[in-house]
Amino acid sequence: MKGFYIALVVVYALICVALIAIVLKQEGKNAGLGSLAGGSTSDTYWSKNKARSFEGKLIIATRVLAALFIILSIVLALKVWPHS
Repeated sequence: MKGFYIALVVVYALICVALIAIVLKQEGKNAGLGSLAGGSTSDTYWSKNKARSFEGKLIIATRVLAALFIILSIVLALKVWPHS
């Protein structure tokens, strides 16, 4: 059982590093100067196909890794907490 716990901690650390790297690779969500003209980006080609772009894939990967991070945090906390 101790080997399984160590494996979970290693996977947890890898998820943490991957999550940090993916978040740092993403672009900022600032509207920039384009919002001064009042133009809406909700109907542009970029906004309609954003999920298929590299940025869209980074967002999906961030969500998946964040969910895994939260689940593993709870599992590891429940594993350690009763023994302390």
